[in-house]
Amino acid sequence: MTPNSFSWPAARVAITGGTGFLGSYVVEGLRARGAGEIFPLASRDYDLVRPGSAEKMLEELQPTLVIHLAARVGGILANQKNPGRFFYENLMMGTQLIEAARTHRLPKLVALGTICAYPKFAPVPFKEEDIWNGYPEETNAPYGLAKKMMLVQSQAYREQYGLNSCVLFPVNLYGARDNFDLESSHVIPALIRKCVEAQARGDAEIPVWGDGSASREFLHARDAAEGILLACERYDSSDPVNLGAGFEITIRDLAELIQRLTGYTGRLRWDTSRPNGQPRRKLDVEKAKAFGFSARIGFEEGLRETIDWYRAHQVKGSRS
Repeated sequence: MTPNSFSWPAARVAITGGTGFLGSYVVEGLRARGAGEIFPLASRDYDLVRPGSAEKMLEELQPTLVIHLAARVGGILANQKNPGRFFYENLMMGTQLIEAARTHRLPKLVALGTICAYPKFAPVPFKEEDIWNGYPEETNAPYGLAKKMMLVQSQAYREQYGLNSCVLFPVNLYGARDNFDLESSHVIPALIRKCVEAQARGDAEIPVWGDGSASREFLHARDAAEGILLACERYDSSDPVNLGAGFEITIRDLAELIQRLTGYTGRLRWDTSRPNGQPRRKLDVEKAKAFGFSARIGFEEGLRETIDWYRAHQVKGSRS
């Protein structure tokens, strides 16, 4: 399967995590491209943590392409509560799937890593060659390291077995259909929910973790899906590739922007007893341009869409 011979109409595509947040955008992109057969999978279909499940999936579906999005993931609070679970389940999913891909001679595997794999104090912007130059930020290191093992395995299996696999490293994703559960959500959906609900109740303030000094980069899930599909079509290497939008915003500026866009006029109360997480995050996004990817959705545009979706689908009856 090479970039010149890739054919979506002839493809049988299995998407692990295909019924989830990012998966829903990938499935939409596959349908728009006219993919021959699409299998959006959830853990209830094939629990990839369990031995033999990946082999069963490949035997039963006979895919020509697997897009591996499945992960046990969450924000800082979820990572703090579940370091062992996040490490084990993510490691098992990736390791067993790539091994099954080898034994079944899968034509191509595209897997999603995480920006959490980068060192805590990586030079900004993060370049792919710096991914091994230090230990990840402590609050999500088990998750980040487990996902980074897919890169090791992809490179080793390409060298020894010729397995055509690649691992992409996205920044924090956001968008409509995201997880807005305050126990497990990331910063954007958490702030949107807090602002919208506080506005509805007339609350004078909302709590925000940390001191606001940490910075992050965000990529709309629709853009991320496009990057993944372009890699399926055009990228045949096990060298890591960043997927990002190429900008940086502090959490304080982000919170104030979401406050403005939601119309919440109360106070932001910064809880400095809570961790900031990694000090800075911004990716070098040049490498992905080689297979045609660059982010298209403006950040404020994407936030407005996400806020509108949350108000339409989640606000009724929800409580923080």
